[in-house]
Amino acid sequence: MIPFNTPPYTGDEDQFVLDAMRGAKLCGDGPYALKCQKWFEQQLGCPKTLLTPSCTHALELASILLDIEPGDEVIMPSYTFVSTANPFVLRGAKIVFVDIRPDTMNINEGLIESAITKKTKAIVPVHYAGVSCDMDAIMQLADKYNLFVIEDAAQAFYAFYKNTPVGTRGHMAAFSFHETKNITSGGEGGLLVINDERFIHRAEIIREKGTNRSQFFRGMVDKYTWVDVGSSYLPSEIQAAYLYSQLLNVEKIQTKRKDIWNKYHKGLQTLAERNVITLPTIPEECSNNAHMFYLKVSNLDQRSQLLSYLKDCGVLAVFHYVPLHSSMAGKSFGDFVGNDDFTTTESDRLVRLPLYYGMSSDDCKKVIRAVLDFFSQQIT
Repeated sequence: MIPFNTPPYTGDEDQFVLDAMRGAKLCGDGPYALKCQKWFEQQLGCPKTLLTPSCTHALELASILLDIEPGDEVIMPSYTFVSTANPFVLRGAKIVFVDIRPDTMNINEGLIESAITKKTKAIVPVHYAGVSCDMDAIMQLADKYNLFVIEDAAQAFYAFYKNTPVGTRGHMAAFSFHETKNITSGGEGGLLVINDERFIHRAEIIREKGTNRSQFFRGMVDKYTWVDVGSSYLPSEIQAAYLYSQLLNVEKIQTKRKDIWNKYHKGLQTLAERNVITLPTIPEECSNNAHMFYLKVSNLDQRSQLLSYLKDCGVLAVFHYVPLHSSMAGKSFGDFVGNDDFTTTESDRLVRLPLYYGMSSDDCKKVIRAVLDFFSQQIT
C-alpha cells in the first residue's frame, strides 16, 4: 500500500536530535530553538517568531494577544480544520463563516465585507494547499474597518504571494510542523509569526506561562514573576533540533515535493483537458509550495468510488475537511453568512493524492496509472 503520507526524514535528523539530548538544556528555547527562530525571522523578514508545540497553540497564543472575548466575532472560511476556529471559540468568540472560491478553495475575499459587523474583531484567512489568499484585498478591508488579520498558514511553509513569503502580510500568522506538512519538528510543532511589533513583548510573556521569564534571562529584570495570563507554549529542544535539521535541508525537500506535484499535474492533464476532473489552480501572483496535490471529481458518489478503487489498487488517497458550519460544534459556535455556493459542493468533490518527501517516482507513476484506469473504466 502506498501511504497517503510519511513524515519527511532526510537522514540528518539523528545527529541533531542526539546532540540536543546530550546538551544541558532539554526544555524550551534552547540553542536549537533560537537557531530555528532566527532562521525563520531571516527567511520571512519579520520582527519576531516564536516556536510553539503546534500550530493550534500558535493560534491560541494569537487569540489571547488580540484580547478576544465573549461577544467578539471572527471571520474565516468554513472549509478548514477545527484548529482554525477552536482558539477563538475558547475565548468566547462567535465564528462567522463565509464561502470559498472554487478555484483555490480559499476564503472568497469578495464576500468578507458583507460579513463584517460592529462586533467583528478579526479575519482569519486560511491558505489552502499552500496557495495564498488574496492578502491585498483582505488587508485593505482590515485597514478600512480597523480589524486584525491572523493568517492560518499551517500549509503554507515556503509559499509566496507577490514575491513575499506567505505569513508576512497579516498582523500575525501561524505555521504547522505536523508530520503531514512539508517539514516537521518530529510529528508535531508550530510557529507564531509576529509582524506587528506591538505584540512581541506580551507574546513572550504569555508563552512563558504569563511570566516575564524571557526578560529575566536577557538581564532586563533582576527576578521574574507572574505578570499576565499565559500558558506553556514552548516545544522541547528535541523538537527544535529535529526541525533545524530539516530547515538545513529545505531546498532538497522542496525540490522532491515539487517534482512529484509536477508529475501528477502532467500525468493527469489529459483528464483535465477532457473536463473529466479539475486540477489545482495556482493564481499568477501565488507560488506553489507543493504541500498538497488534489483533484476534483464530478460529485460525492464518484469520489467515494475513486477512493475505493485506489485503495483496491494499493493507493491510500483521502478526502479533506468536512465544512465546519455543517458540524454540531460549528452550528453551536458559529453562523454561515451568505450563500453556501461552493464550500459544500467543492469539498465533496476533492480527493488528495499521496505526496511526501520519501515517495518514489515509481509510486507516483502507480498512483497516476490507477487514476487513469479508474476514469477509463468510467468513460467506457
